[in-house]
Amino acid sequence: GVFSFVAWYCPLSSGINAEYGGRGGSRGGSRGRGRGGNRGGRGRAGGDSKEWYPCTKLGRLVKDGMIKKIEEIYLFSLPIKEAEIIDFFLGSKLKDEVLKIMPVQKQTRAGQRTRFKAFVAIGDYDGHIGLGVKCSKEVATAIRGAIILAKLSVIPVRRGYWGNKIGMPHTVPCKVTGKCGSVLVRLVPAPRGTGLVSAPVPKKLLNMAGFEDCYTCATGQTATLGNFAKATFAAIAATYAYLTPDMWSATVFTNSPYQEYTDYLAKPFVKQPKKEVKY
Repeated sequence: GVFSFVAWYCPLSSGINAEYGGRGGSRGGSRGRGRGGNRGGRGRAGGDSKEWYPCTKLGRLVKDGMIKKIEEIYLFSLPIKEAEIIDFFLGSKLKDEVLKIMPVQKQTRAGQRTRFKAFVAIGDYDGHIGLGVKCSKEVATAIRGAIILAKLSVIPVRRGYWGNKIGMPHTVPCKVTGKCGSVLVRLVPAPRGTGLVSAPVPKKLLNMAGFEDCYTCATGQTATLGNFAKATFAAIAATYAYLTPDMWSATVFTNSPYQEYTDYLAKPFVKQPKKEVKY
Protein backbone atom coordinates (compact mmCIF):
# COMPACT_ATOMS: atom_id res chain seq x y z
CA GLY A 1 0.00 0.00 0.00
CA VAL A 2 0.89 3.68 -0.03
CA PHE A 3 2.03 3.73 3.60
CA SER A 4 4.45 0.84 3.25
CA PHE A 5 5.94 2.45 0.14
CA VAL A 6 6.46 5.74 1.97
CA ALA A 7 8.07 3.93 4.91
CA TRP A 8 10.38 2.09 2.50
CA TYR A 9 11.39 5.16 0.60
CA CYS A 10 11.93 7.62 3.49
CA PRO A 11 15.74 7.77 4.02
CA LEU A 12 17.41 7.67 7.42
CA SER A 13 20.43 9.55 6.10
CA SER A 14 21.54 11.45 3.04
CA GLY A 15 23.88 8.58 2.12
CA ILE A 16 21.01 6.13 1.65
CA ASN A 17 19.04 8.81 -0.18
CA ALA A 18 21.83 9.22 -2.70
CA GLU A 19 22.04 5.49 -3.27
CA TYR A 20 18.28 5.09 -3.72
CA GLY A 21 18.03 8.24 -5.81
CA GLY A 22 20.45 6.94 -8.45
CA ARG A 23 18.87 3.55 -9.08
CA GLY A 24 21.26 2.86 -11.96
CA GLY A 25 21.66 -0.90 -11.76
CA SER A 26 25.11 -2.01 -10.63
CA ARG A 27 26.78 1.35 -11.16
CA GLY A 28 28.97 1.74 -8.10
CA GLY A 29 26.93 -0.91 -6.31
CA SER A 30 29.31 -3.85 -6.83
CA ARG A 31 31.38 -2.45 -3.99
CA GLY A 32 30.01 -2.42 -0.46
CA ARG A 33 27.96 0.79 -0.67
CA GLY A 34 24.99 -0.26 -2.79
CA ARG A 35 24.54 -3.51 -0.88
CA GLY A 36 24.45 -1.67 2.41
CA GLY A 37 21.80 0.73 1.15
CA ASN A 38 19.50 -2.09 0.09
CA ARG A 39 19.87 -3.78 3.45
CA GLY A 40 18.91 -0.55 5.18
CA GLY A 41 15.81 -0.24 3.02
CA ARG A 42 14.62 -3.72 3.88
CA GLY A 43 15.21 -3.06 7.57
CA ARG A 44 13.06 0.06 7.50
CA ALA A 45 10.24 -1.67 5.66
CA GLY A 46 10.24 -4.47 8.24
CA GLY A 47 10.51 -2.08 11.17
CA ASP A 48 6.85 -1.09 11.03
CA SER A 49 4.24 -2.84 13.14
CA LYS A 50 3.45 -5.72 10.79
CA GLU A 51 1.82 -9.05 11.35
CA TRP A 52 4.29 -11.51 12.87
CA TYR A 53 4.57 -14.83 11.04
CA PRO A 54 6.74 -17.11 13.23
CA CYS A 55 9.55 -19.03 11.54
CA THR A 56 10.39 -21.43 14.38
CA LYS A 57 8.45 -24.03 16.33
CA LEU A 58 8.90 -22.00 19.50
CA GLY A 59 7.50 -18.93 17.77
CA ARG A 60 4.41 -20.87 16.68
CA LEU A 61 3.77 -22.07 20.23
CA VAL A 62 4.19 -18.58 21.64
CA LYS A 63 1.96 -16.84 19.12
CA ASP A 64 -0.81 -19.42 19.47
CA GLY A 65 -0.82 -19.14 23.27
CA MET A 66 0.57 -22.58 24.06
CA ILE A 67 3.37 -21.04 26.14
CA LYS A 68 1.98 -18.66 28.75
CA LYS A 69 5.14 -17.28 30.38
CA ILE A 70 8.69 -16.63 29.25
CA GLU A 71 9.92 -18.63 32.28
CA GLU A 72 8.67 -21.81 30.56
CA ILE A 73 11.20 -21.16 27.79
CA TYR A 74 14.06 -20.62 30.26
CA LEU A 75 13.07 -23.70 32.26
CA PHE A 76 13.81 -25.98 29.31
CA SER A 77 16.70 -23.85 27.92
CA LEU A 78 15.01 -23.46 24.55
CA PRO A 79 16.99 -21.23 22.18
CA ILE A 80 15.15 -18.05 21.16
CA LYS A 81 15.78 -17.20 17.50
CA GLU A 82 13.05 -14.57 16.99
CA ALA A 83 13.03 -11.18 18.71
CA GLU A 84 9.23 -11.07 18.44
CA ILE A 85 9.03 -13.77 21.12
CA ILE A 86 10.56 -11.35 23.64
CA ASP A 87 8.25 -8.57 22.41
CA PHE A 88 5.26 -10.88 22.91
CA PHE A 89 6.02 -11.40 26.61
CA LEU A 90 7.88 -8.24 27.66
CA GLY A 91 7.14 -5.77 24.88
CA SER A 92 5.53 -2.96 26.88
CA LYS A 93 7.96 -3.24 29.81
CA LEU A 94 11.22 -3.30 27.87
CA LYS A 95 13.37 -0.18 27.79
CA ASP A 96 16.54 0.06 25.74
CA GLU A 97 19.55 2.33 26.13
CA VAL A 98 22.48 2.88 23.79
CA LEU A 99 25.63 2.48 25.87
CA LYS A 100 28.09 3.55 23.20
CA ILE A 101 28.54 4.07 19.46
CA MET A 102 32.13 3.80 18.30
CA PRO A 103 33.68 3.90 14.84
CA VAL A 104 35.82 0.95 13.78
CA GLN A 105 38.03 0.89 10.71
CA LYS A 106 39.41 -1.68 8.32
CA GLN A 107 42.43 -0.90 6.17
CA THR A 108 41.88 -1.52 2.45
CA ARG A 109 43.86 -0.77 -0.69
CA ALA A 110 41.77 2.34 -1.29
CA GLY A 111 42.19 3.63 2.28
CA GLN A 112 40.05 2.94 5.36
CA ARG A 113 36.55 1.54 5.51
CA THR A 114 34.73 2.99 8.52
CA ARG A 115 31.79 1.26 10.17
CA PHE A 116 29.92 1.98 13.39
CA LYS A 117 29.66 -0.39 16.34
CA ALA A 118 26.70 0.02 18.69
CA PHE A 119 26.33 -1.38 22.22
CA VAL A 120 22.70 -1.54 23.40
CA ALA A 121 21.35 -2.73 26.76
CA ILE A 122 17.71 -3.72 27.13
CA GLY A 123 15.76 -4.62 30.27
CA ASP A 124 12.42 -4.42 32.07
CA TYR A 125 13.85 -3.26 35.46
CA ASP A 126 12.27 -6.38 36.96
CA GLY A 127 14.44 -9.45 36.44
CA HIS A 128 15.22 -9.54 32.69
CA ILE A 129 18.16 -8.01 30.86
CA GLY A 130 19.88 -8.35 27.49
CA LEU A 131 22.99 -6.93 25.80
CA GLY A 132 23.47 -6.57 22.05
CA VAL A 133 26.45 -5.52 19.91
CA LYS A 134 26.15 -4.77 16.21
CA CYS A 135 28.47 -3.28 13.59
CA SER A 136 27.11 -1.61 10.46
CA LYS A 137 27.89 1.07 7.91
CA GLU A 138 25.25 3.38 9.33
CA VAL A 139 24.52 4.35 12.90
CA ALA A 140 20.77 3.79 12.66
CA THR A 141 21.21 0.32 11.18
CA ALA A 142 23.75 -0.61 13.85
CA ILE A 143 21.43 0.50 16.67
CA ARG A 144 18.48 -1.35 15.14
CA GLY A 145 20.50 -4.54 14.79
CA ALA A 146 21.91 -4.23 18.31
CA ILE A 147 18.39 -3.91 19.75
CA ILE A 148 17.33 -7.12 17.98
CA LEU A 149 20.43 -8.97 19.23
CA ALA A 150 19.83 -7.63 22.75
CA LYS A 151 16.30 -9.03 22.69
CA LEU A 152 17.60 -12.42 21.55
CA SER A 153 20.07 -12.45 24.45
CA VAL A 154 17.54 -11.56 27.19
CA ILE A 155 18.21 -13.68 30.30
CA PRO A 156 16.44 -14.11 33.65
CA VAL A 157 18.07 -12.47 36.67
CA ARG A 158 18.03 -14.01 40.13
CA ARG A 159 17.77 -11.61 43.05
CA GLY A 160 18.21 -12.32 46.74
CA TYR A 161 18.73 -10.83 50.20
CA TRP A 162 21.71 -9.48 52.16
CA GLY A 163 20.45 -10.60 55.58
CA ASN A 164 17.00 -11.56 56.80
CA LYS A 165 14.47 -12.42 54.12
CA ILE A 166 12.19 -9.43 54.72
CA GLY A 167 10.28 -7.83 51.87
CA MET A 168 11.10 -8.33 48.20
CA PRO A 169 14.55 -9.49 46.98
CA HIS A 170 16.75 -6.48 46.44
CA THR A 171 20.37 -7.54 45.76
CA VAL A 172 22.45 -10.34 44.24
CA PRO A 173 21.89 -13.70 46.01
CA CYS A 174 25.65 -14.34 46.43
CA LYS A 175 29.01 -13.05 45.26
CA VAL A 176 29.27 -13.54 41.49
CA THR A 177 32.01 -12.81 38.95
CA GLY A 178 32.07 -12.14 35.23
CA LYS A 179 35.03 -11.71 32.90
CA CYS A 180 35.57 -10.44 29.36
CA GLY A 181 39.03 -9.67 28.03
CA SER A 182 41.07 -8.23 30.87
CA VAL A 183 38.01 -6.83 32.66
CA LEU A 184 36.80 -8.75 35.70
CA VAL A 185 33.63 -7.60 37.47
CA ARG A 186 32.59 -8.88 40.90
CA LEU A 187 29.13 -8.28 42.35
CA VAL A 188 28.77 -8.43 46.13
CA PRO A 189 25.46 -8.41 48.08
CA ALA A 190 24.71 -5.15 49.90
CA PRO A 191 22.29 -4.27 52.73
CA ARG A 192 19.00 -2.60 51.89
CA GLY A 193 19.34 1.13 51.31
CA THR A 194 22.93 0.99 50.07
CA GLY A 195 22.10 1.64 46.43
CA LEU A 196 24.27 0.61 43.46
CA VAL A 197 27.89 1.30 44.39
CA SER A 198 29.30 1.06 40.89
CA ALA A 199 30.81 2.75 37.86
CA PRO A 200 28.32 4.28 35.38
CA VAL A 201 28.32 1.34 32.91
CA PRO A 202 27.59 -1.51 35.38
CA LYS A 203 25.15 0.75 37.23
CA LYS A 204 22.97 1.04 34.09
CA LEU A 205 22.96 -2.74 33.60
CA LEU A 206 22.29 -3.51 37.27
CA ASN A 207 19.48 -0.97 37.36
CA MET A 208 17.90 -2.43 34.22
CA ALA A 209 18.16 -5.92 35.71
CA GLY A 210 16.14 -4.82 38.75
CA PHE A 211 18.81 -4.68 41.46
CA GLU A 212 18.36 -2.00 44.10
CA ASP A 213 21.50 -2.55 46.23
CA CYS A 214 24.86 -3.97 45.20
CA TYR A 215 28.57 -3.50 45.78
CA THR A 216 30.87 -3.92 42.76
CA CYS A 217 34.58 -4.49 42.26
CA ALA A 218 36.24 -4.22 38.85
CA THR A 219 39.80 -4.86 37.67
CA GLY A 220 41.45 -4.64 34.27
CA GLN A 221 41.09 -2.14 31.43
CA THR A 222 37.60 -0.91 32.34
CA ALA A 223 37.94 2.00 29.89
CA THR A 224 37.14 -0.57 27.19
CA LEU A 225 33.41 -0.08 27.54
CA GLY A 226 32.43 -3.10 25.46
CA ASN A 227 34.34 -5.56 27.62
CA PHE A 228 33.20 -3.78 30.80
CA ALA A 229 29.55 -4.18 29.80
CA LYS A 230 30.01 -7.80 28.69
CA ALA A 231 31.76 -8.72 31.95
CA THR A 232 28.93 -7.18 33.97
CA PHE A 233 26.37 -9.03 31.85
CA ALA A 234 28.25 -12.30 32.43
CA ALA A 235 28.25 -11.68 36.19
CA ILE A 236 24.50 -10.98 36.20
CA ALA A 237 23.91 -14.15 34.18
CA ALA A 238 25.89 -16.15 36.76
CA THR A 239 23.29 -15.44 39.46
CA TYR A 240 21.27 -18.45 38.24
CA ALA A 241 24.39 -20.61 37.89
CA TYR A 242 24.67 -21.31 41.63
CA LEU A 243 22.55 -24.06 43.17
CA THR A 244 21.98 -22.63 46.64
CA PRO A 245 20.40 -24.69 49.46
CA ASP A 246 17.01 -23.04 49.05
CA MET A 247 16.84 -24.64 45.59
CA TRP A 248 17.54 -28.18 46.80
CA SER A 249 13.91 -29.29 46.71
CA ALA A 250 13.05 -32.29 44.56
CA THR A 251 12.67 -31.47 40.88
CA VAL A 252 9.42 -32.50 39.23
CA PHE A 253 10.27 -33.22 35.63
CA THR A 254 7.72 -32.40 32.94
CA ASN A 255 7.74 -32.65 29.17
CA SER A 256 9.24 -29.81 27.20
CA PRO A 257 6.80 -27.76 25.10
CA TYR A 258 8.12 -29.49 21.95
CA GLN A 259 7.13 -32.88 23.36
CA GLU A 260 3.88 -31.72 24.93
CA TYR A 261 2.59 -30.11 21.73
CA THR A 262 4.22 -32.44 19.23
CA ASP A 263 0.88 -33.24 17.54
CA TYR A 264 0.15 -29.55 17.09
CA LEU A 265 3.59 -28.87 15.64
CA ALA A 266 3.24 -31.80 13.24
CA LYS A 267 0.48 -29.94 11.39
CA PRO A 268 1.75 -27.83 8.50
CA PHE A 269 1.91 -24.13 9.31
CA VAL A 270 -0.12 -22.13 6.78
CA LYS A 271 0.67 -18.46 6.45
CA GLN A 272 -2.59 -16.55 6.56
CA PRO A 273 -3.24 -14.35 3.52
CA LYS A 274 -3.29 -10.64 4.21
CA LYS A 275 -6.67 -8.95 4.06
CA GLU A 276 -6.89 -6.10 1.63
CA VAL A 277 -8.02 -2.83 3.16
CA LYS A 278 -10.13 -0.70 0.87
CA TYR A 279 -10.08 3.05 1.36
